[in-house]
Amino acid sequence: MKDIKMGIGFTGSFCTFTKIVKVLEELVEKGVDLYPVFSDHVAEMDNRFWRATEFIAKVQEITGRQGIFTIQEAEPIGPKNHLDVMVIAPCTGNTLAKLANGITDTPVLMAAKAHIRNEKPLVLAVSTNDALSMNMKNIGLLMNVKNIYFVPFGQDDWVKKPCSLVAHMDMILETAEAAMEGKQLQPVLIPYEKK
Repeated sequence: MKDIKMGIGFTGSFCTFTKIVKVLEELVEKGVDLYPVFSDHVAEMDNRFWRATEFIAKVQEITGRQGIFTIQEAEPIGPKNHLDVMVIAPCTGNTLAKLANGITDTPVLMAAKAHIRNEKPLVLAVSTNDALSMNMKNIGLLMNVKNIYFVPFGQDDWVKKPCSLVAHMDMILETAEAAMEGKQLQPVLIPYEKK
């Protein structure tokens, strides 16, 4: 992955942010050049896991790069054609639904749209409580779209949240590597340990 240029879009599944930070550190250690893109909610909303400003500062410190915060800043990703792969991690149900229906109303969605116009891989690391209900149709639809790949996922708490799926964030790198070869990393469904 050395010298790979990877866009990394953050959407509002705040409970996964600490795992994502660790993944970013590992990617940078392996020589991946990261370009962070923040959804409006991530950029503006404090939550019980992180203050928005602290998360942004941490990501920018790790990546060594100023983030992209607006649709206007994200749009040139397409014409510049400088990314090898784009990852959305975490990818919320809201983002899944909009992506599946061609809605581009956040910086992350614009970055994704701009990137896939170049027929390069877009990797989704799902994290949503409605994946096995309202969003299952969107996951199925996106799994059949050329150049879109999924980080393997599993039910993170099937007792309290039976419709929830969360990607195995530690598999982002190997999923991106497979995606750049035009392959979906398998298996896609990997169970989490029982709680």
